[in-house]
Amino acid sequence: MSTLKIKKGTSKHSAYDLKDPNADIIETHTLTVIVTNEAGVLARVIGLFSGRGYNIESLTVAEIDHEGHTSRITIVTTGTPAVITQIKAQLGRMVPVHEVHDLTEEGPSVERELALFKVAGHGDKRVEALRLADIFRANVVDSTLESFVFEMTGTSEKIDAFADLMRPLGLQELARTGVAALARGPAET
Repeated sequence: MSTLKIKKGTSKHSAYDLKDPNADIIETHTLTVIVTNEAGVLARVIGLFSGRGYNIESLTVAEIDHEGHTSRITIVTTGTPAVITQIKAQLGRMVPVHEVHDLTEEGPSVERELALFKVAGHGDKRVEALRLADIFRANVVDSTLESFVFEMTGTSEKIDAFADLMRPLGLQELARTGVAALARGPAET
């Protein structure tokens, strides 16, 4: 058995011990996946994420072409650059998947989310909730003597900010749709 001695002042790293400098960087990416609209497709896509321990921050799915039987799945996920690349490659290999797009990398995109907020309160808190809703351009979609339901569309950050302001004013429930996203500009052909 031999022992390796390292002289003082020399590097302990070899060319075979190269580490990816981006390995510890966690990024958030918005992916759109066009799939055949058939039973079990969503379960298979989610299974890919859960089976490998990938995280899903947001998930929306809806049919986009009734005649062509295709749906768009929009997934907001986080991971290192290598993990994001692996997710896209594995999604692209799935049989019912027609297209995979990383809107975060492909250029400017528009992302929106719909949220409903139930806020209960009386007196000054009620007035303040209405004032803030006006500033954030939230619509009142239901009103009783004890509560309001506000509807808001915007970025996830805008919805988070409104929720943070509503909590001390009596936020009771919050429902969010998840992110819907499209690339900006003309469609590529």
